[in-house]
Amino acid sequence: MKTIHSSVSDIFLDKVAEWLTQAALTGENLESIVRGFCDRIAATGMPIARVHLTFSMLHPLYDALGFTWKRSSGLTIEGYRHGTEKPERFLQSPYYHLLTNNLDHLRRRIDKDGPLEFPIFEELRTDKVTDYIAFVQTFGDGSAQGMMGSWSTDSSSGFSEEMIAALLRMQNHLAVAAKMAVLGKLANNMLTTYLGGDAGKRVLNGQIRRGDGETIRAALVMGDMRQSTMYAEKEGRQAYIDTLNEFFDAIAAPFNRNGGEILSFLGDGFLAVYPCGRHKDPSKVACQAALSAVFQAQARVEHLNAERQEKGMSVVRYGIGLHVGNVMFGNVGLRDRLTFSAFGSAVNEVERLQSLTKKYTREVVASQAFAGYCDGEWVTLGEEKLRGIRQKLTVLHPKFTTMPAKSGDAFEEAVRDGLSEAERVILLHRDATKLDKRPQFGKFIQ
Repeated sequence: MKTIHSSVSDIFLDKVAEWLTQAALTGENLESIVRGFCDRIAATGMPIARVHLTFSMLHPLYDALGFTWKRSSGLTIEGYRHGTEKPERFLQSPYYHLLTNNLDHLRRRIDKDGPLEFPIFEELRTDKVTDYIAFVQTFGDGSAQGMMGSWSTDSSSGFSEEMIAALLRMQNHLAVAAKMAVLGKLANNMLTTYLGGDAGKRVLNGQIRRGDGETIRAALVMGDMRQSTMYAEKEGRQAYIDTLNEFFDAIAAPFNRNGGEILSFLGDGFLAVYPCGRHKDPSKVACQAALSAVFQAQARVEHLNAERQEKGMSVVRYGIGLHVGNVMFGNVGLRDRLTFSAFGSAVNEVERLQSLTKKYTREVVASQAFAGYCDGEWVTLGEEKLRGIRQKLTVLHPKFTTMPAKSGDAFEEAVRDGLSEAERVILLHRDATKLDKRPQFGKFIQ
């Protein structure tokens, strides 16, 4: 246990505050801000043994990011996923006490022995913590985003009055810098979730006016669930929504990786694009990546249907159309209500190709232009005169059902499959280029 003089240099604390201001101005990410702050506050002479900080995040998978810094081991990060709360632990936590009593701070001394008020103090006692301060701080009135955390020391004398005053001052500076990082990440999360990674990045980079866009070449995938009206009438609203989400989880996920991106969900269908260069080699890479994703999607839907049949539920049927061509990629709509999408004749053609899966009773059909870039044997199903298209379109079906994964793709999938949820959220958090009025912290108990 450490014994440290009660005073901490105001000059060093001012330097920490200046660093936080600069970090906010330069757009540092949340991890860098938390790590940098904890290292610097410890370097001032503040006897900090442990810092825990939780930031609520508006994200489709994760409610919050939690950071735990220990002087002995550095920083660890945990993502708190929707629906994984531990209510008993939360109800017995200092954070719950703060929220239910509408308090901003809570301080407790932790003795070497004797009864403990909160279960988390068992872990802190093991770490020889003597003094503990928990706090909650919103990022503004009515905001669901905010910061909750705690400071712990193993100094025999605990936190002095001067140290507590310094921590409160630093807490405000940290909240400002963290708010900037959270709002930046929030904007990225929302645009990535609703527009897709590339489209979201374009909007964040200023491509926001109606008509902003460009013409690109891309492999196109249009998928659709069959008999959705029947499902809706037979299963009811919520069951149908659940079925639709299960369908998208199974069939659409493979098209959102390895160069592909789900550009939009259209009712019970979706449009995915694999942007590529205009020459043969990049077009071949894009088309083969799209076809590989098709085979993965088919296997996933087959697995989904097996599970549904075990539960006595009907199987989900679908159709997928494949094409390649030039598309216009950008903003269209009203002056004050825009959507970022792909449009043009190639998009119309892939939509009509997808509808031909009904006529030919095949799950997957492709244009000659697409099939020409893919290896393997293809079966010609016929020629179709599509409305608005001068030339007839040759429609093909892949005779093979698997294709070898490229080594790079296989490696990337193997690495990601081996990650824990916490490691996955770290990747999510770091990859900004690739998504009661108090903060909703009911799951975050440290």
